[in-house]
Amino acid sequence: MPYTEEEGGLLNNFAREPKVYQAEPPTNGQKRTYIILGVAAALLVSGVVYVAFAVSSAG
Repeated sequence: MPYTEEEGGLLNNFAREPKVYQAEPPTNGQKRTYIILGVAAALLVSGVVYVAFAVSSAG
């Protein structure tokens, strides 16, 4: 464990820092997957909103 000692003799324990790497841009397949998931999420949310309005006005 990496400890540092301050002037008053206090020890501080710091977490290990993860390795830093440069992110790569998404591939065309990943972009297509993101678009499909976004459309599916939008359909799901709009369906839930539609059901909520239908149920609330049925009574």
